Amino acid sequence: MHSGTSSTTHHRYSAHCNLRPVNFICYAPQAQAVSLVGDFNNWDPTAHPMQRMPDGAWLLKVDLRHGHHRYAFWVDGVLTLDPRAQGITRNDRGERVSLIPVS
Repeated sequence: MHSGTSSTTHHRYSAHCNLRPVNFICYAPQAQAVSLVGDFNNWDPTAHPMQRMPDGAWLLKVDLRHGHHRYAFWVDGVLTLDPRAQGITRNDRGERVSLIPVS
């Protein structure tokens, strides 16, 4: 008998279901504005503004595709690395940025 597991697994990993929610947290209590920039939004500081939490951290959840993504926090106009990042690389302008794998 066919249990249906194979078709369920195939559906879960198909191309149209490959986004995963990722939480980004930036601790910058003195900042006036923080946004998330990266290769997923063409490094646009207006694309993903982050929300200030009561403890001074800034939070944003973004759905990202499977793969490795380069990103950084834009803190009051300054490109800032994520100390919690899984790695560091460079963007197309040669700036040091954070790296996150999404699977």
